[in-house]
Amino acid sequence: MKTPSLLICVFGSACAAVVMAAGSSGKPDLTVYRVGARPLIEGPTANFTGKAKIDRQVRPDESKRMMGSLVSFEAAARTAWHTHPLGQTLIVTSGCGWVQSEGGPKQMIQAGDVVWTPPGVRHWHGAQPHSTFSHYAIAEPLNGSAADWAEKVSDEQYGPQEQGACKTPTKI
Repeated sequence: MKTPSLLICVFGSACAAVVMAAGSSGKPDLTVYRVGARPLIEGPTANFTGKAKIDRQVRPDESKRMMGSLVSFEAAARTAWHTHPLGQTLIVTSGCGWVQSEGGPKQMIQAGDVVWTPPGVRHWHGAQPHSTFSHYAIAEPLNGSAADWAEKVSDEQYGPQEQGACKTPTKI
């Protein structure tokens, strides 16, 4: 069986190689988006403090509602305060980070941890000061938006640098 290839251009200039396999009905039944072929975007400065890279791995379309991105933070980088209209799941893949809901304690998170944020809960997440940090962020958009962004987390809110250091391997 031949496996046809397709070249998809995103944002008019970045192109990604996509491999589609034909099922027994002759219709495509899966698509492989090759690593390194998806465009990485910088975390927008309005929504992030420090440097973060976003690999938008799963985008909603007519066949799926969820979206998912691998977000990689440099040390001390973090999101702004934000909410998700239908909630969000984070799956931490490497490094040491923090997550905090408004009014709640700042919690250490590390490789292997999973965080569920219910709809409408104002929160932030990011890397600890001396560690890079990556997680998959999975959410469903509502009316075209998966996040409602607010102001940046201040250095005072980000807090003491020694709090909650990782004690286990930093990659899964």
